Amino acid sequence: MSTPPLLRTEQPHAAHAGLDGYATPALVGAFIDDQAQAAVAVRAAAPELARAVDAAALRLAAGGRLLYVGAGTSGRLGLLDSVELHPTFSWPPERSLALLAGGPPAVYRAVEGAEDNTDQGAQDLLALAPGPQDVVILVAASGATPYTLGALAAARAAGACTIGIANNPDSPLAAGADIGITLDTGPEVISGSTRLKAGTSQKIALNTLSSAVMVRLHKVFGNLMVDVRPTNAKLVRRAVRLVALAAGVEEALARTAFEACGNEVKPAIVALLLGLSPDQARARLAAVQGSVRAALQG
Repeated sequence: MSTPPLLRTEQPHAAHAGLDGYATPALVGAFIDDQAQAAVAVRAAAPELARAVDAAALRLAAGGRLLYVGAGTSGRLGLLDSVELHPTFSWPPERSLALLAGGPPAVYRAVEGAEDNTDQGAQDLLALAPGPQDVVILVAASGATPYTLGALAAARAAGACTIGIANNPDSPLAAGADIGITLDTGPEVISGSTRLKAGTSQKIALNTLSSAVMVRLHKVFGNLMVDVRPTNAKLVRRAVRLVALAAGVEEALARTAFEACGNEVKPAIVALLLGLSPDQARARLAAVQGSVRAALQG
């Protein structure tokens, strides 16, 4: 039996064969310069990312969920993206769930062999009862992780929208998903260590995808994150500043309106700019699916 060719992400980096002999400044520079290629790879995949944003926003607006799947670094990056949507955009935690091969213990310590279990990937995904309005984002540097491919098959059988993100061309993950996104980052400075620029490219792609979806779902006004959840003193101050910036008023007036609106940024902005009561501002927002811009223009 012939040995399959090395994936691009597993090949030795031709420019850094003598890495262990580099002086420290050159060593640091090699890592930094190579990481810069992550953004280049994501930029090349911009058309596919745009398709994914539109497909996801359509389903989430209809009540669907974001379901992330991955193993190792890829899975942890998906988990991070899912967790951060709630404080940043007030996205309900029950509508942003993440599956990591090996379960919760794998967040802190590698669970050997978990990523090789295709059936477990399918079972874990099916336990979330996916449906046609759900969006399943599957991430794997190799694009061939059995756990992730098992989840992909289960998601497709359930009719969910699948988005596959991989770092190798012609991967089964990208080919099998409804929307395949290839981040072709090539060999790593440390051969096979895809926590480096492959992982960085995944983080950029996930940030871009989920943030753009939230913009489409009216979580942003201008470039202000007006659905921030103020769960601590720092975020309360930030929310008040957002109201002041959006409404063009002093922070004292912004704070009064913010507190009158139950510590919600959107109704405070609308109430200030249109001279409405908090209840009137909420009703106006509800009529336009929470869009501050539409509420102000209506």
